[in-house]
Amino acid sequence: MSSVRVLVGTRKGAFVLTADGARRDWVVDGPHFGGWEVYHLAGSPADPRRVYAAPSGGWFGQVIQRSDDGGRSWEPVGNEFAYAGVPGTHQWYDGTPHPWEFARVWHFAPSATDPDTVLAGVEDAALFRSVDGGATWQELAGLREHGSGPQWQPGAGGMCLHTIVPDPRDPTRMHVAISAAGVFRTEDGGKTWQATNRGLQSDGIPDSDAEVGHCVHNLAMHPSRPDTLYMQKHWDVMRTDDGGDSWYDIGEGLPSDFGFPIDVHAHEPDTVYVVPITSDSLHVPPEGRLRVYRSRTGGGEWEPLTEGLPQQHCYVNVLRDAMAVDTLDDCGVYFGTTGGQVYCSPDGGDSWSAIVRDLPAVLSVEVQTLP
Repeated sequence: MSSVRVLVGTRKGAFVLTADGARRDWVVDGPHFGGWEVYHLAGSPADPRRVYAAPSGGWFGQVIQRSDDGGRSWEPVGNEFAYAGVPGTHQWYDGTPHPWEFARVWHFAPSATDPDTVLAGVEDAALFRSVDGGATWQELAGLREHGSGPQWQPGAGGMCLHTIVPDPRDPTRMHVAISAAGVFRTEDGGKTWQATNRGLQSDGIPDSDAEVGHCVHNLAMHPSRPDTLYMQKHWDVMRTDDGGDSWYDIGEGLPSDFGFPIDVHAHEPDTVYVVPITSDSLHVPPEGRLRVYRSRTGGGEWEPLTEGLPQQHCYVNVLRDAMAVDTLDDCGVYFGTTGGQVYCSPDGGDSWSAIVRDLPAVLSVEVQTLP
């Protein structure tokens, strides 16, 4: 029987949770990198032993760690992230120029075929690639050199490249999302990029439907349907069926269309999950009820999933990278909260239970399905 490994990044370290295919009895290992913020951990689809982690701290800054035994032990690997060419500037909150600088790694995207190849999205927004297991990193500088780059500015959480969605059909094609610039697509391995934000509208920017300037929170895609992407935006849940050339709203029926994570069922490309949050100024569940919403129609209609989740006096948040699915026959869905709970549903969202409680605030959740 297959098993699962859940990789959890928190404000105070990383945790590795493992269980067999029944997903009832869990072994909790951690904290690794105790006291460090771990924005993201990601396992390699090409090698179940390989895991990348991004712990950072106020004293030592960003450190990249790699495990080759499923997270039991770790070693630091190359930590040189240098912006290629002339750094230049981007806009700050008040519109003044601000030099590009490296703050932290937000997200890893390991290759599906090569455990030594991994992409990293960073703050300030840039995309890096390593082809030697993280020992060295090179910027895919074409993204920052997009003509709109000097107009990018940070969202409330910083100007971060937080989502990387490779196209399984074509290794040279991928989408990335930047807060608060929008979605960009490359079709030549990162040499050139196109803004793909048509249909997005954002109040509070000079041109509400501009090419860039939109605060995208997350993207999700089913590998069998790579031209269909789902988006959780700063207000609005959106969908595209043409690879990002145009987007349309699918948020009708949700108690709030503000939130952070979005994901797709492993075997049902029309089944989508979001976690609504009250508003951009009140990051708690509507009415204090923690509900995951599921659409089995690609956003045509939504249903609340509540069994096993607290339905009163719950005031946690679920951050952008804190939801994931496994690929077992009965697809499991997982999410973590800022209250330190990690929930699992082994039946596609019908019922939930807490794997663990009282961790530090959860920043990210990823899942490896193991043979």
